[in-house]
Amino acid sequence: MTGSVFATEMGRDWLGDDLPPDEINIIRDGQNYGWPFCFGKRIIDEDFRGTVRFAPPDSACDRTEPSAIDLPAHSAPLGLSFIPEEGWPEEYWHDLLVAYHGSWNRSAPTGYKIARFKFDGAGNFESQEDFISGWLVPGGALGRPVDIMTEPGGVMYVSDDKAGVIYRIFYRPDMDI
Repeated sequence: MTGSVFATEMGRDWLGDDLPPDEINIIRDGQNYGWPFCFGKRIIDEDFRGTVRFAPPDSACDRTEPSAIDLPAHSAPLGLSFIPEEGWPEEYWHDLLVAYHGSWNRSAPTGYKIARFKFDGAGNFESQEDFISGWLVPGGALGRPVDIMTEPGGVMYVSDDKAGVIYRIFYRPDMDI
């Protein structure tokens, strides 16, 4: 799509249900993405301020690369893949899919799905929506997606380490999606 390298980043635990955000970063040569001292859009992690031997000064977060996209805290983003042109309608081409493995210590569970990130023709992020969900059910989870792979023809595979399966996903024009 843009020739850029995209990566997911999980924030640390024990800052509450909503902090720090998990992230999608666009990797650029020589950049510092802040972890573990800074998160999200250059926010300092107060737990590191003055308590860690090698903690950087507060102004160090100003020199880090901010997250490209903030994700819900504890959603545990792992694998990602872009939707290929082959086998999918044009409205899906080059959108990013991210496997949310799911939270383990949040009061209201989050994640447990594949999220779709829509981009415009120039590669700018526009919106996020659920692409595949249903793993999180009352009282637990049926599965936890881990990674997404694509192959020629537009077939995608999603691994699930809770159910111990690999799902095969493809577009069918005769199905309403």
